[in-house]
Amino acid sequence: MLVTTMASGQTATVGGTLGAVGSDTMAGLVLRWGEALNTRYPDITLQFQAGGSASAPPALVAGTTRLAPMSRPMTQDERQQFLDRYGYPPLELRVARDALVVVVHRHNPLNTLTRQQVDAIFSTSLACGAQQPIRRWDALPATAEWPFGQIALHGRNLASGTHGLFQSSALCNGQFRRDISEHPGSSAVIAAVGESPNAMGYAGYNHLSPMVKGLSLMDAQGNAIAPSVSAIQRDEYPLSRYLYLYVNLPPGDVLPPAEQAFISLIFSDKGQQIVQAAGFVPLPEHHRGAQQQWP
Repeated sequence: MLVTTMASGQTATVGGTLGAVGSDTMAGLVLRWGEALNTRYPDITLQFQAGGSASAPPALVAGTTRLAPMSRPMTQDERQQFLDRYGYPPLELRVARDALVVVVHRHNPLNTLTRQQVDAIFSTSLACGAQQPIRRWDALPATAEWPFGQIALHGRNLASGTHGLFQSSALCNGQFRRDISEHPGSSAVIAAVGESPNAMGYAGYNHLSPMVKGLSLMDAQGNAIAPSVSAIQRDEYPLSRYLYLYVNLPPGDVLPPAEQAFISLIFSDKGQQIVQAAGFVPLPEHHRGAQQQWP
């Protein structure tokens, strides 16, 4: 989709068109940042193409965008392609905190899963150490009497950074089951699980709703950690993650004024308030301060 914040026609000292390509998970957040920037600098127009995190590195390499929001870090291959083209790496900025949450129907009695159980449910590889796959609700003690048979699974599509990060972090780089229903956005996953008592899925933290229950996950010490703001900000919740903005900035160069204004807004108090309003988790203060030193 194309998200545009249009200029109002007022005069401003900073103007121009900002182009960004990348994460659909971050679409609403980037739009809100764009609206706040437009309020301050009415001659700036933001155009954001939300094709998924996988669409960001090719656009950055091709030079069709200078700004690339991603809900996962770039892979080594993606970095190398950029380096081969330009001779320097992209600037990586961590702009917010988020988490991947395993969700079930709001009336489901299940509250907690181990990492091995998550892997046994969603994968065929059992790379995290489970002894056998889990396909039915009665295979889990908490849902032994849940009156539904097969666990119907929902997740994200291949273009999504959420899909790739869940595969690496929750499945220990194993292979997904082929019968998982894939959706283009986390909101669709939440809707599908919320409508089906036999369903389970994974989605971004900012999409949680009263329709579903976000499960706690066991950490390495055997503690059940709920997906809360504090646990995500402190990186205690096992599937916590950063959200990224990659920038094509040659060493020694200075970004154009519009790009500078956009990134400064992100790390400002206003920018991080927008992060929270969009349902994500603001950066810890020390991380935010360190990254305000971007070139």
